[in-house]
This record gives sequence, structure tokens and C-alpha cells, in this order.
Amino acid sequence: MSKAEEAAPAEAAPKKSKKLLFIIIGLVILLAGGGAGAWFMLKPGHDAHAEKKEEPPKTPIFMPLETFTVNLMGSEQYLQTDITLQLYDQAQVDLLKLHMPRIRSRLLTLLSSQSADQLQTEADKKRLAQAIQAAVNEPVDPKGKPQTVNDVLFTSFVIQ
Repeated sequence: MSKAEEAAPAEAAPKKSKKLLFIIIGLVILLAGGGAGAWFMLKPGHDAHAEKKEEPPKTPIFMPLETFTVNLMGSEQYLQTDITLQLYDQAQVDLLKLHMPRIRSRLLTLLSSQSADQLQTEADKKRLAQAIQAAVNEPVDPKGKPQTVNDVLFTSFVIQ
């Protein structure tokens, strides 16, 4: 019986060491997997959101307006100008055409409020183009969205 008692503890020791060995191997695999996962997730490189393809530039739509002829403020001089609007959306072109009388009225009022002295230099003309763009971009409907004219181009500009 003493041999049987001595054999039992000897057999129990290998079972504990096998269990401990499996636990250690499991922890090592778990840590290695976690480390590899963290490395792949934090690694700079290709990201699904970063791979956006650049859209090709949109083709501009040029919308020439009828000639404007207005008396300039404070003198007997007049301004005759041809204006072309640059847009990128056909829906905006259609909206402007639909409301053209209102747009022309805004522009006639704006142009006739200028004096010849205010329209002499290139900077003056750029300022006027920005004012025209702002006037055209104002919503035609009080509750509507503003238009999106991207640029105002003078194709003719005569002061007499």
C-alpha cells in the first residue's frame, strides 16, 4: 500500500504541470494575437476611408447674360457691360433662367449705383464682380436656398 500511495502523488504532479503548461501556452498565444492585432490596427497605411478616389473636375457651364447699359451715379456717363456667369450645375442654370427678370433687376440696381471713379482700376472691377456674384447668389425665393454662381466674368466693359 505504501507503493500505491507514493505512486498517486507522482502521477498528480504531471497532470498539474500539463495544465500549467497549457495555460502558459494559451496566454502566450493570446498575447501574441493581441499584439499582432494592435500592430495591424494602429499601423499607418491604407485605410478604407483614405482610399477615396478624387473626382474629376467638373466642367464649368458659362451662362452669358444680356448686355447691361446703365447710367452711372453722379455723372452723365454710362456703363455698357456684358457679363457671363460661371456655374457647375445645370439645375442652377435653369433656376437662374427662370428668375432672370429678378436677377437682372438686382444687377441693374447694383450697376447704376456705381460711379465712374469706382470702376477705374482692375481691383475696382474685381470688387464689382464680387458684388455681382453676391447679388446673384442671394436666394430668389425668401425661403429658398441661395444660388451657387462660382465666378463672374466681364466679357465687355465700356464706360462713356
